[in-house]
Amino acid sequence: MRSVRLTALLVLVLFVARAQNKQQGLPHIISNGGYPQLIVNNNPFLILGGELGNSSASDMAYMASVWPKLKKMHLNTLVTPVYWEMIEPCEGQFNFQLLDGLITSARKNNMKLVLLWFGTWKNSMSCYAPAWVKLDKQRFPRARTLAGEAQEIITPFSKNALATDKKAFTALMQHISNTDGQQHTVLMVQVENEIGMLPEARDHSKMADEAFNGAVPSKLLTYLDAHRNTLVPEIKKRWQDNGAKTSGTWEEVFGKSPATDELFMAWYFGVYANEVAKAGKAVYNIPMYVNAALNRPGKKPGEYPSAGPLPHVFDIWKAATPDIDMLSPDFYNPDFKYWNDLYTRPDNVLFIPEHRFEDGVDAKAFYAIGHYNALGFSPFSIESTKKPGEEPIGKAYNIISQLAGEISKAKKNKTLEGVLLSKDSSTVQITMGNYVLTVSHEYTLGWSPGAKEKTWPLAGGIIIGLPNNEFYIAGTGLVVTFKPKANGFRAGILNVDEGQFIKGKWQPGRRMNGDQDHQGRHLRIPQGEYGIQRIKLYSYQ
Repeated sequence: MRSVRLTALLVLVLFVARAQNKQQGLPHIISNGGYPQLIVNNNPFLILGGELGNSSASDMAYMASVWPKLKKMHLNTLVTPVYWEMIEPCEGQFNFQLLDGLITSARKNNMKLVLLWFGTWKNSMSCYAPAWVKLDKQRFPRARTLAGEAQEIITPFSKNALATDKKAFTALMQHISNTDGQQHTVLMVQVENEIGMLPEARDHSKMADEAFNGAVPSKLLTYLDAHRNTLVPEIKKRWQDNGAKTSGTWEEVFGKSPATDELFMAWYFGVYANEVAKAGKAVYNIPMYVNAALNRPGKKPGEYPSAGPLPHVFDIWKAATPDIDMLSPDFYNPDFKYWNDLYTRPDNVLFIPEHRFEDGVDAKAFYAIGHYNALGFSPFSIESTKKPGEEPIGKAYNIISQLAGEISKAKKNKTLEGVLLSKDSSTVQITMGNYVLTVSHEYTLGWSPGAKEKTWPLAGGIIIGLPNNEFYIAGTGLVVTFKPKANGFRAGILNVDEGQFIKGKWQPGRRMNGDQDHQGRHLRIPQGEYGIQRIKLYSYQ
């Protein structure tokens, strides 16, 4: 009975917190019937972002040359680190000068911020912990290998480390509340960065061994039992193959293997991150997430940063982190669709805070927002470009920003879709309204010299259905044909208009009813060009 009352109380607290956020205009996430949206100042907001390289935000003089680049690429949000070692250089003495500079500059440039808390861990290591933490090895012990070798990783079993990280993070969030609680320049905060265990699957420090040989926390086992039908296959099989026990040590419940070591670490990393987030939200309740360095095929736990919020340990993290809003992927390997499918779940909203700044990110931004309803997209080291005005991601962001209002409407109406096309996956079909749309890579026409190459540049776009058999189609490298759903009918094009949105209103440009639509055969946006076209269809026999 007590647990039921506590659950009901928790639901009430969350409901009140969300209501307060809405009333105050604080950034928050709504589900919107399975089509999630970030709400800022009571309006939907799409993050068209870029993440700074690790060191750029540590020097405001360096940043002076960065802001103009970001504006030329049509960013509306900068994803930037904030560093524990610079915020609390001496224990208990906080300095927010760098953060204040970032917030002030963002406002001057009409941008928002997503902050990355480089606290206890950054890319597995504790490299941004303050010197007074690093030097006090007794108070802040390190993770150890099986052979006893200490690592540059503060153990998540250290109560002292957790307490000091929470104190610093709470001070950070309190400062944001005090200085940005009305303007809402800061949208979200990432807690730690790419948490993971190296070079072995688990910590073998004394505290870790004691926890590993003790009982699996009942909170985790209760979660597994309640979600047994929807657990990720890796966890479900390991738990059920060992009898689906509801009590026991880690090896009794999950068996003896490196995979069990990873599950163990995932739980305690998750609990640590959740405690930090919970402390910060208590003073300023805006969305918080944890990001993951994706593992590569064929690598064993410990050969990649193990136990972060990866898909194969997802349910461990979900059980451990009720105060964290999202678990998010960082992309430095291919298989964009594969990983996004795994991170898009009923209990997880997709946000892509970091992607290698490379060819194709423009097409991927269209696809992530159109197909997966991602809250946003953000290439890494965005300031490294030498030609910001020519960057494809900037041209894509220009299109997406124009469409933002229509995207929000389409989410509510469930008439939004996105495509990502390559030579190996050159055509997709989409049923929307009264028509079936066949969307193909422009090179399938064979007109471009590039069509003969072994690989094609990625093409991508967003499709929005409108009433009265109309569509907005935007992106790059697309050819779209149409067929009525009704048997025996053919689709005709009444008109195709190129255009743009100015202050949220559609302004048609050229009428494209001749060579541009191949005399009524298709809609086309050439590869390397970026645009929005509005098409009106009719059916005939």
